[in-house]
Amino acid sequence: MNASVCQIRFAQATDLTALVAIEEQSFSQDRLSSRSLKRWISASHGLLMVAEVDNQLVGYGLVWCHKGTRLARLYSLAVLQSQQGKGIASQLLLALENETAKRGRLYMRLEVAVNNQSAIRLYEKLGYQVFGHYSDYYDDHSDAHRMQKNIRRNIEFNADKHTPWYQQTTEFTCGPAALLMAMSSLNDTAMSQLKELDIWREATTIFMTSGHGGCHPLGLALAAMKRGFKADVVLNTRDTLFIDGVRSEKKKAILHTVHNQFVAEAIAAKLPVRYQELTLASIEDWLAEGKAVVLLISTYRFDGKKSPHWVCVTHIDEHCLYVHDPFCENEKQLAIDCQHVPIAKADFTKMASFGSSRLSTAMAFYL
Repeated sequence: MNASVCQIRFAQATDLTALVAIEEQSFSQDRLSSRSLKRWISASHGLLMVAEVDNQLVGYGLVWCHKGTRLARLYSLAVLQSQQGKGIASQLLLALENETAKRGRLYMRLEVAVNNQSAIRLYEKLGYQVFGHYSDYYDDHSDAHRMQKNIRRNIEFNADKHTPWYQQTTEFTCGPAALLMAMSSLNDTAMSQLKELDIWREATTIFMTSGHGGCHPLGLALAAMKRGFKADVVLNTRDTLFIDGVRSEKKKAILHTVHNQFVAEAIAAKLPVRYQELTLASIEDWLAEGKAVVLLISTYRFDGKKSPHWVCVTHIDEHCLYVHDPFCENEKQLAIDCQHVPIAKADFTKMASFGSSRLSTAMAFYL
């Protein structure tokens, strides 16, 4: 059947009743509520577009743009059953891709049931490619494909090596989680909470701005060496790390003590440390050599909180650096949102520096 002539536009508050009706007719479970749809209409991080035929709303598409990255996810796509087969879903999705690209996003991702062949054919026709799977993903225990499309240029995503994703199990163990992913990419190291906490105890700075301390780059590198890996470190300062936001003089004294101990242990272990500014070229060289890379970023561009955060670099291409983010907010994010997250090369310098001292550091691991 020929594509239906329809108008695609952004949703308005007056569309809410029709949107709820489309949602109820299209899905038997996991429906978006009226309140949620109302919020998405005006959400700054989302794009909600509708399709109209003869002044009647017949479908909608919703995209979530991830803050601080070049990644977006197709959150929902629905067309009334009476209007299916007329090309409306394709028109909606192409319009969403266009508007999403205008917001600077490079990649659109989605998940689709493996038994939903009509949807899979639609996505494949529009250039989406399967890059992963979820087992027992839906309420009926069916599996899901993970699909992705470069909405700026159709470049196939091929990571140089398989890097399994691991979710940190505490708020303060991003460093050990990132290191576990890096080590596992090199020799299939098993990842577990026990190992995560063991590494944290070895590498922690004891204190941070608040709560438990994070991990020192030298501490993480030494922990990897203890486990049979070799390591290289780039660090742009010899000063004590993560001390800027600590007000207590007693805590500062402990941070100084821990930092100096890590420096002494690194010297004794003959850990190669280059005290210089971190560049994208260094990471590119490490990846080209087959090394696994762990990088410190500031979360400001993600959540506005200006926290130091460790991620594992998985790939680099002409446009982006890709990272596995071990932190996943279960109520807001899916694992797909935290894997191979694209960070534009143009954003690297701002993302890969932390605090008023502009701390930058990364580590490469190899066998």
